[in-house]
Amino acid sequence: MAPPPATPPARCDSAATPGPWAAELWRRVRRLFWLKTVGITAFMWLFFIAYFYLLRHPSRPVFRMPLTALDRALPFQPSAFAAYVSLWFYVGIAPGLMPTLRELLRYLGWIAALCLAGLACFYFFPTAVPPYDFDAAHGSAIAMLKGVDAAGNACPSLHVATALFSAIWIRRLLGTVGVPAPLHWLNWGWFVAIAYSTLAIKQHVVYDVAGGTLLALLFAWPALRGARGSGR
Repeated sequence: MAPPPATPPARCDSAATPGPWAAELWRRVRRLFWLKTVGITAFMWLFFIAYFYLLRHPSRPVFRMPLTALDRALPFQPSAFAAYVSLWFYVGIAPGLMPTLRELLRYLGWIAALCLAGLACFYFFPTAVPPYDFDAAHGSAIAMLKGVDAAGNACPSLHVATALFSAIWIRRLLGTVGVPAPLHWLNWGWFVAIAYSTLAIKQHVVYDVAGGTLLALLFAWPALRGARGSGR
């Protein structure tokens, strides 16, 4: 009796389609979309109200942060401005990928605690970066930034702290979906660009970046442990 004909191997179209991870990411983005959008916007407004109040009304004399050799060596780089302002989109990625309302609220609670800790530092120990004469046309985007977000509220850098906290959570969320490695590299590269931009446009010094990094790690570690303990 002749053996049955061999079944032809299934055709693999993975090269032509992004894979199930893309569909899962899109599903998470659409989940609670308007609640996430309104909630994140309201969160940012409340944060900026407190941030700019402390910036304009320091509770005590402001300490000027010292410069390091790296601060002196890095030139002013206005091209880094785009990476700097991209933070306001970047911090919305992690909450935008939260699959459930419970996890969204847990995340917002942790990042709110991080921001409150940073604001407490600004209240009890006001800091500022040294004045820097940069060559920017009057009315340019960076000149406007310097006029609005003055040299105060320097250490710890909440720009770096919120960016690193977001990067760690984005890494975890992408990992649960099984995205390819290039998306993880993009995530970390984006964070590095944001952190570097704070030095390149002279909004922060190295000590501010170090303080922001420490602040992010202090909150990211227990937040991730809590997420694992919940079974997610």
